[in-house]
Amino acid sequence: MSRITKLLIAGRGEIARRIMRTAREMGIATVAVYADPDARSPHVGDADEAVALRGTTSAETYLDIAKIIDAARRTGANGVHPGYGFLSENAEFAQAVIDAGLVWVGPRPEAIATMGDKLAAKKLMTEARVPTLPAVEITDDIGDGLKTQASEVGYPLLVKAAAGGGGKGMRVVAGKKELADAVSGARREAASAFGNDTVFLERLLESSRHIEVQVFGDKHGNVLHCFERECSIQRRYQKIIEEAPSPAVDAELRLKLGEAAVAATKAIGYDNAGTVEFMLDGEGNFYFLEMNTRLQVEHPVTEEITGLDLVREQIRVAEGDPLSFRQDDLHIEGHAIEARLYAEDPAADFLPATGTLITWEPDPGLPARFDSGVEAGFEVSPYFDPMLAKVIVHAPTRTEAAARLANVLERLRMHGVTSNRDFLVNVLRHDAFLSGDTTTDFIERHNPAREREVSDEEVRAAALAAALTVQQARRAEALVLTTMPSGWRNNPSAMQQVRYQCRGKEVVTEYVRHADGGFGYNVNGHTGELRIIASENGRIQLEIDGVQRTLAVVSADLNYWVHGVDGEVQLIELPRFPEREREEIAGGYLAPMPGRIVAVHVEPGQKVSVGESLIIVEAMKMEHVITCAEDGVIMEVRVVVDEQVEAGQLLLVVDTGKEDS
Repeated sequence: MSRITKLLIAGRGEIARRIMRTAREMGIATVAVYADPDARSPHVGDADEAVALRGTTSAETYLDIAKIIDAARRTGANGVHPGYGFLSENAEFAQAVIDAGLVWVGPRPEAIATMGDKLAAKKLMTEARVPTLPAVEITDDIGDGLKTQASEVGYPLLVKAAAGGGGKGMRVVAGKKELADAVSGARREAASAFGNDTVFLERLLESSRHIEVQVFGDKHGNVLHCFERECSIQRRYQKIIEEAPSPAVDAELRLKLGEAAVAATKAIGYDNAGTVEFMLDGEGNFYFLEMNTRLQVEHPVTEEITGLDLVREQIRVAEGDPLSFRQDDLHIEGHAIEARLYAEDPAADFLPATGTLITWEPDPGLPARFDSGVEAGFEVSPYFDPMLAKVIVHAPTRTEAAARLANVLERLRMHGVTSNRDFLVNVLRHDAFLSGDTTTDFIERHNPAREREVSDEEVRAAALAAALTVQQARRAEALVLTTMPSGWRNNPSAMQQVRYQCRGKEVVTEYVRHADGGFGYNVNGHTGELRIIASENGRIQLEIDGVQRTLAVVSADLNYWVHGVDGEVQLIELPRFPEREREEIAGGYLAPMPGRIVAVHVEPGQKVSVGESLIIVEAMKMEHVITCAEDGVIMEVRVVVDEQVEAGQLLLVVDTGKEDS
C-alpha cells in the first residue's frame, strides 16, 4: 500500500476537524468538502484545501459519490477518510474510492456490505454463536404481510434503518395501530440520512443497557478489542452521554463481551476500526445489535482510557501497517465520560434549534477535551445534524468524571442558540446516573429536569450586570457630558429603570448611583446595595449586598446572556413603549422550526380529531409530526410537499367551532 500524503475527509463538522488534527500531526495534508450552508464552517477553514460540492441537502452533496471522488481528483488527494454518517458505511462508496486508485481509510467494501445488510449480519452472528434478537426485513409496508411480520417479531418492537444508525430512521412501535405510520416515517428519514430507505423490524428489549465494544483489525490478520463503552443515556434513540468503562460490566463480563466482539469481527475478515453493539439485560445476558463499520461518535472515551489515537491507527492500518499494539498491551486507566452538545430545546421535547452561535468559549481553567464543529459566529442551519460538539472528561473515578464534566459544561460560554447543555448537567448530577442506573429508558424513568433551576438571586444579579454593563458602554460612547459617571442623574433620588423578560416573567430593574460611587437597587421589589469592583472586556465584577461575583455579559439586539459559575441566564430587554401585538389566527398551526414539508395528510373540508397526524416537517435529518390539538375541520392548507418553510410560518388552519377570543 502507498503512503497517504493528502487526505480527503468525506464528512463535515467535528469529526472532520478531529480527523484533520491527527492527519496534521502525521504530516498529511487535508482536504475538506462542503455543502453550500457549510461554506464558512470551521472544518472548511481547518483544511489545507476545501472543495464546494454545490448543493444544499445531504443527497446533493455529502451523499454524492461522484462529487466526492471528483473532489479528491481535483485536489490530488490520494486517500479518503469517510468520518461517520453520510457515506461512511456505504460499500459502493468504499469500492469507488479503491477503484479510483485512492487509499480507503476503512474496512474492506465486502465487510461493509456484509454488516450493512443488518439482517444478513444477524444471521452471520448466529452462525458465529453470538446471541441475537429476533428481526425481519419488511416486505409489505401497509398490508397484512406487515402485520404478520410484526407479530412474528413480537411487540413492542423497533423499526430500524438497515443502512445507518444514530437514531435516524428508527421508530418504537407498541402495537398494530402505529405500525404503518412508523414504517413510512422511518423509510423517509433513512432515505434522507443515508440514501437508502431499507428498514426492518427488531424486537425491543426494554429497560436494557446499550453496550458496545471497540474492535480493530489489520490486513495481517490481527484482530483485537479495546474494551467496552456504555451508551445507554439516549433521547429519540440517539446517544447523548457515553462512558468507558461501563459501570455494569465486571471483569468476567468484559471478557465475554470482548470475545464475542472479536469473534464477530473475525467472521467477516475485518481490517480497520469498528464497533460491535450489544444490548445487555438485567441478568447479564447480551445480544448482538449491529456492527458499525466505521469510527464511532463516542470513540474519544476509548481513546481517553487506553491512550490510543484511533484515527492514527486507522490511517496506519489503511496504509498496510500492522496494528501498533497487542491485546495484552491494553489496560483501562480511570474513567471517561462524553456529553454531546446539541442545538435543541429539551423543554420542547428536544426540538432541534437553529440560529447563530454568538459566543463559544470553554473555560481555560478546567481541563476537558472539546471535539467541536463550531466556533463563535457559526450558523446552525436546518439542513444537517444539530450536534455542536462533544465534551469529554477523563478522571481517576466515574464519580469525579461526572462531577468535572458537569462543571465544564456549566462554565462553557455558548450563547445565541438554544442547547441541551443544562439538561446534560442535570443528568450527570442525577442520583440514579451516579449510582450507575443507566438503562436506555433512563430519561423516561427518571425524567431529569429539562432546564436549569435559576434562583431569584441569580436573576437579580444577571439583570443588574446587564443593566450596568450596557450603561457603562453607553457612557463610554457618549459625545456630551463625558465627565459624568455611569448612572449619574441630575435628580439624585430618581432611579434608572430597565425592564427585562426572563423565562416568561418580567424583571423590573431599577438602580441609582450614590455619591460614594456605589448604587442602590430595586429588582422586582427586592432592594439592596451594590458596587462595581471591576469591569472590562465584557466581564463585570459586582459586590451585591456584600457578596462578590464575576459575570460575563454578551448582548445582541435586545437579548442578553449573563454567565456566571452556575451557568447562563438569558434576558430579553422589553421596549419602553408597548408594541402592537402580532395577529394570531385561531386554529392556526405554525412550523416549529425551519424545515422541509415531507408529508401533508389533510385537505380543506376534512374532519380531524385530537392526536391525528396533519403535517410532517423534516429538519436536521429528523422528522417532526404536527398533530391535531383539538377536533375540528380543516379550513386551509397553506403548504405543499417539498416546500421549505420558516420557523413560525402558518401551515394550516383548523376550525374547532369556537369563536375567536
